Amino acid sequence: MNMTVKTPKESRAILTEMVMPNDTNNLNNLMGGRLLHWMDIAAAITANRHCNRLSVTASVNNVSFGHPIPQGSIVTLEANISRAFNSSMEIFIDVWTEDGMTGEKTKCNEAIYTFVAVNEMGRPAKVPEVKPETDLEKTRYEGALRRRQLSLILSGKMKAKDATELKALFDK
Repeated sequence: MNMTVKTPKESRAILTEMVMPNDTNNLNNLMGGRLLHWMDIAAAITANRHCNRLSVTASVNNVSFGHPIPQGSIVTLEANISRAFNSSMEIFIDVWTEDGMTGEKTKCNEAIYTFVAVNEMGRPAKVPEVKPETDLEKTRYEGALRRRQLSLILSGKMKAKDATELKALFDK
């Protein structure tokens, strides 16, 4: 398996969908569950591209439904890996809508997923490191460790006193 360091662009997935009547709620907006489904697919492709192996959803850490997405909208999901740990990967997904008549694009939602790479036996497997290049990639990379520590504390897998990155926020 190739364990070279990869950039977020080498692992990214871009998924484009159109909101059809079967995707909408009673207000003719995209159902949140359908968007979550699309996000999970985009994140899975990104994780797979990053580590070249099967990866599974470990958690949905954050979802922000900023704006409703009306029927007929063109929706583009951009999924990028923000950081890799031992076997887990944080995937950041930005959701954009596009007006089919004007071409105007608006960011409407975002989410953060965690995926874990698994081997043939379904056990966690090592993943390549991530090398952020752009300012946005660097910001997301740096924040990933804090988000991971918070998630581990909330799940009872880490004691708050051991969360060095989180504690550093308050020691400034």
